[in-house]
Amino acid sequence: MGDFSFAYSIWIPLIPFFTFILLGLAGHILKPRLAGIIGTTALGVIFVMSLYTAYQYFFVYGMVDGVYQKIIAYNTTWLQFTDTLHIHMGVILDPISVMMLVVVTTVSFMVHLYSIGYMHGELGFERFFAFLSLFSFAMLGLVVATNIFQMYIFWELVGVSSYLLIGFYYQKPSAVAASKKAFIVTRFADLGFLIGILILSYITGTFDFITITDPNGAAIHQGSGTAFLGLSVMTWAVLLIFIGGAGKSAMFPLHIWLPDAMEGPTPVSALIHAATMVVAGVYLVARLFPVYYFSAPEALHVIAYVGGFTSLFAAVIACTQLDIKRILAFSTLSQIGYMMLALGVSGWGDHEGVGFMAGNFHLFTHAMFKALLFLGSGAIIHAVHSNYMNEMGGLRKYLPITHLTFLIACLTIAGIPPFSGFFSKDEILVAAYHHDKVLFFVEYFVAGLTAFYMFRLYFSVFWGKEPHYHHKPHEAPATMTIPLIFLALASIFTGFIPFTELVTTDGVPFHAHIDWGIALPSIGIGVLGILGAMVMYRRETNLPEKMAANLKYLYRWSYNKFYIDEVYLFITKKIIFRYISRPVAWFDRHMVDGAMNGMAGLTNLISFKIRGFQSGQVQKYAFVFVTGALALALVFIYLWTN
Repeated sequence: MGDFSFAYSIWIPLIPFFTFILLGLAGHILKPRLAGIIGTTALGVIFVMSLYTAYQYFFVYGMVDGVYQKIIAYNTTWLQFTDTLHIHMGVILDPISVMMLVVVTTVSFMVHLYSIGYMHGELGFERFFAFLSLFSFAMLGLVVATNIFQMYIFWELVGVSSYLLIGFYYQKPSAVAASKKAFIVTRFADLGFLIGILILSYITGTFDFITITDPNGAAIHQGSGTAFLGLSVMTWAVLLIFIGGAGKSAMFPLHIWLPDAMEGPTPVSALIHAATMVVAGVYLVARLFPVYYFSAPEALHVIAYVGGFTSLFAAVIACTQLDIKRILAFSTLSQIGYMMLALGVSGWGDHEGVGFMAGNFHLFTHAMFKALLFLGSGAIIHAVHSNYMNEMGGLRKYLPITHLTFLIACLTIAGIPPFSGFFSKDEILVAAYHHDKVLFFVEYFVAGLTAFYMFRLYFSVFWGKEPHYHHKPHEAPATMTIPLIFLALASIFTGFIPFTELVTTDGVPFHAHIDWGIALPSIGIGVLGILGAMVMYRRETNLPEKMAANLKYLYRWSYNKFYIDEVYLFITKKIIFRYISRPVAWFDRHMVDGAMNGMAGLTNLISFKIRGFQSGQVQKYAFVFVTGALALALVFIYLWTN
């Protein structure tokens, strides 16, 4: 590294923290637009700092002897329990953390800029930018964490930020319910995460990521020989940690909070539920990947199949939804499933680790095109004041920039070359093909579904029959269209980044090429999905109704999201509340409270009976004294004579 220092990188998370403090305390005395400019400028600064850090790390100082190093740019002891067990706060720079710095700051900066126009005139404008800054601080603190406990602290702060942003429109009961739902579901998952952290730290004797994930170190092999219910203790630890990741990344069956979270403002959907917060679970698995691979390979199988099922499950649901933001929410679930599957089927080193590289590559490209899709949907909603695509049509004439950028995003997610989604998805399919043929064919099918439901949305909104709009739709202001253009360009060109030379399992670059035997059929499936959507939705026809009638039960189940929310409500209200909570409440009210109330009543009764002894009357005190003295005299006489 020479004399170069990355110590300045501590300011990347700290700048949005101080911005949050400023806007949170003084936002009400600032002009709303000034609050937006301050928040956006702060994010612009750290966006540039992150790009500079990425350049310095990947191309100048990060590689030593052909291997990318893990660099502790800043570290300080926060809590110390023993000589070996202590919690640090710091900044770690390695390929995946530097990649995530670029992802988080890029999307957050675009969302801040977009929000100046989208949130103009909203009550609580300053509060909104304060919450955005808090979220950016929390997510960046999570990304650069040097140890798993620091990650957990910021993990929970990300949850709090999400709660605040989803429930931003606190006057709406649906927004309040959605924020509580997101918070509660992820808290249950985070309990598993915390237990897993405690087991892992007990086994290894440390929280430190570098020590835990060193393939040649002693810590990574601890606990592998101790079994519990047929699995090693290390396997149980990382499976519990994965539960936390599955909750944050909305993997089945912990996915129910994400669609409802669309109640938040659309920029929030782009920031939290498309590009940053929901990939925290993927980042967690990637951060601990050496532990999964060397100490708990069974857990990787679980991750792969959970990811594969979630990608299929969510894609089927997305095909029948009408709310454009919820379609994109289920699309996010499906794409996160792709990433999890890629990590689950990955090997180690060189070409065996292509799944690890592909999962992170798709995380990077997905952040750009999914943020573009959500911000594009915000521009559409801003123009027509509706979320439902059956109330839209013909908008390409009114929203030319939004139309073009949205089309680019749809082609990208459909995996059509030369857009970035093609390159990252192709690598995932290659990894799946070489490790699990079942998951490979599932993802082929999901690729076709993805192209279909995205172009179903595209043709319904921008083509189709134009409804009667109450107000003539118009293009969004520059503060909203500039981020769309930037993200569209990113969606086109990020696929050409040589990820195999930057992000690998062991830090050693390798070269890869497109496997056209897998890529060409994938392109064909995507094109078929697009053509199917074009035939059904480009012009007004009765084909969608016929299709729904022919697939009556599947369509109904998919439209109702397979009734998973109803299952949760049944389990909680009809079983847990009725047969567990009510008996516990009865026991608490009648036994615990009854015992305490009985003791209090008995104490009051005794006190009432003996209160005369403290009446303040000398005659009573003399009577008690004489009576007591006579009683003692009789006792002594009795003892003396016997």
